[in-house]
Amino acid sequence: MPARRAISIRPLTPERWPDLEKLFGERGACGGCWCMTWRLPRAEWEAGKPAGNKQAFCSLVEDDAQPGVLAYQGNEPIGWCAVAPRDVYIRLRNSRVLAPVDERPVWSISCLFIAKPFRRQGLSVKLIKAAVEFARSKGATAVEAYPIVPYSESMPSAFGWTGILSAYERAGFQEAARRSDARPIMRKECKPINARSNRR
Repeated sequence: MPARRAISIRPLTPERWPDLEKLFGERGACGGCWCMTWRLPRAEWEAGKPAGNKQAFCSLVEDDAQPGVLAYQGNEPIGWCAVAPRDVYIRLRNSRVLAPVDERPVWSISCLFIAKPFRRQGLSVKLIKAAVEFARSKGATAVEAYPIVPYSESMPSAFGWTGILSAYERAGFQEAARRSDARPIMRKECKPINARSNRR
């Protein structure tokens, strides 16, 4: 078991890029994805595996887009959660199952990746909560997620890259729509940062 040290979660900034590289490894988290699956047209994403996708994501980070949050145990990167305004995930635009619930400008959690020794220890819930707070700090009033409903307890982790339904439920998300039995749309409302000053 990994040593029990304090876990911290921080935005992915340019200086933390080497930590993400270390966490993702040569496979770019999974099959050369480099967290670009929903950000690129499918053909472009396929053609970019792995080096092109890595460079595209690195460019986002170098521009300080802060496309998500990293979890650390001490100085060791152990988990990742991608979160951004839904509009940047162009592959969502043509999805019937994950079509917008309404016209609200929401943020979306698109990916969770946790180092193997730290899985099934509740880190997903911590990352999800931190992603919501990060989005809220950027002005989000609602955060969506598109988890998988596991078909069995032995489902490979790679199939659950958008997260598992139960983790979002524990993080306070509620179901907003379900157009597929296996893929609900979950949503969590965010109180504005200046909520107190806006009270009547």
